[in-house]
Amino acid sequence: METRNFIFQKLEAFIKKFYINELIQGILFFIGLGLLYFLFTLFIEYFLWLKPVGRMFLFWSFVGVEVYLLFRFILFPIFKLFKLQKGIDFKQASSIIGNHFTDVSDKLTNFLQLSDVGNDDSSSELLLASIEQKAQKLQPVPFGKAIDLNKNKKFLPLAVIPLLFFRISGALPSTIR
Repeated sequence: METRNFIFQKLEAFIKKFYINELIQGILFFIGLGLLYFLFTLFIEYFLWLKPVGRMFLFWSFVGVEVYLLFRFILFPIFKLFKLQKGIDFKQASSIIGNHFTDVSDKLTNFLQLSDVGNDDSSSELLLASIEQKAQKLQPVPFGKAIDLNKNKKFLPLAVIPLLFFRISGALPSTIR
């Protein structure tokens, strides 16, 4: 029974790492896309010299896009990380883990199915023993390795390039330099 709970704890840790990974990607996308859209907005205003109505439209469209980016890339993963919103369940997590560890895929899915059936008080000893046996086979598998946080490095230029542009152009305040 302890091994079974340990597997569920490992699945919970995997789901948490999954949303932390999404949050890191989201922060990079929010900074990168937000600053690129800000540059786009500045260039439109600079070259077109819009009237007050055009400026107001440009400002509110910028605010709308930034709020969308904030919710989509930062707040939704936070909501799912803290379970304020429904995220992936154990079955979806097992399919993600199964894609990474092909030899574990069927075992983990079978373990989850047996555990669903084995939650009743009327469960047989044979069923409980089978669940425990599957849990012991899954215990040494590092589920967290299915998520590689280092893959987020490929999104880093998306956030760094607009920051460098602002830094070079002198648009950043002197306290940040």
